[in-house]
Amino acid sequence: MINTIIFDLGNVLINWEPKILYNKIFGSEEKANHFLENICTLAWNEEQDAGRSLEAGTKALIERYPHHKEEISAYYDRWEEMLNGPIEGTVDIFKKLKATGKYKFYALTNWSAELFPIALREFDFLNWFDGIVVSGDEGIRKPEAAFFQILFDRYQVKPEDAVFIDDNLRNVEAARKLGIESIRFTSAEELEKALQDLEVL
Repeated sequence: MINTIIFDLGNVLINWEPKILYNKIFGSEEKANHFLENICTLAWNEEQDAGRSLEAGTKALIERYPHHKEEISAYYDRWEEMLNGPIEGTVDIFKKLKATGKYKFYALTNWSAELFPIALREFDFLNWFDGIVVSGDEGIRKPEAAFFQILFDRYQVKPEDAVFIDDNLRNVEAARKLGIESIRFTSAEELEKALQDLEVL
């Protein structure tokens, strides 16, 4: 019986989009896309999510692409400009679930330990969770099974009693392998339907 809901945060409850910043910097969506696909990539950012310091990550990339020093530095210097508010529909679903009094709520997020305090300051609904596990604090990230295990052990969560929600298919598939009922987030409307189908909402 499901008694636990585990949320990813970025692009499930919180809009995070590097292109918002780099469209401003380059004045061209094409140039912004090229930069984010080839230089400040998601894979590079995930190294910081897994515990590497922002300073070390930035330095390593500037050494490879010195002619892009200013644009690379902007990634974390102006990181808050990538945040585009809450995803209201998902926050509303979270509120409805919370109001039932039936579930425990946890967040399992790939997020730099240095940056996560900004999110805590900006988004009050993060206080609704019974616990949050941040990859940057743990030195490991999704989709690693050991990262999920940290949450299971810390909060006595049984995988078979939980639902996991994440926008990244890689992470959803990893969770399913661990026996967690998992939903790939595409929109609040689709999430609500999936939760209703599971008789969670």
